[in-house]
Amino acid sequence: MKKKNPDGNKGTVYSTAHGRICPACEQPVARCSCREEEEPGDWDGIVRVSRQAKGRKGKTVTVITGLPLASAEMKDLAGQLKKKCGSGGTVSGRAIEIQGDFHVLVTDLLEERGWTVKVSGG
Repeated sequence: MKKKNPDGNKGTVYSTAHGRICPACEQPVARCSCREEEEPGDWDGIVRVSRQAKGRKGKTVTVITGLPLASAEMKDLAGQLKKKCGSGGTVSGRAIEIQGDFHVLVTDLLEERGWTVKVSGG
């Protein structure tokens, strides 16, 4: 049985034989190649860690940008950092956001991995 996409019935979104289907290439998600992300070509060699609270109702968030990783590797690193910090967080675009003010701990953890880390912002 195949389910159709709710917006105009264009393309298959799920198949009982293969599971979820990529809407772009109509291949099973496990074999989809259109979503693979390339490493950024403009990486300058510096990972930036900053604290932000603006637009977050006063809650402080530690933001890590400039990582030379693909999206799957970013998610793995975010999970490891969240576990070490004992906090929540997410991957948002090309940045990892950790809930709370953990810029010192995150900086130390990233430097242990061999990256050049710069604390930016306040």
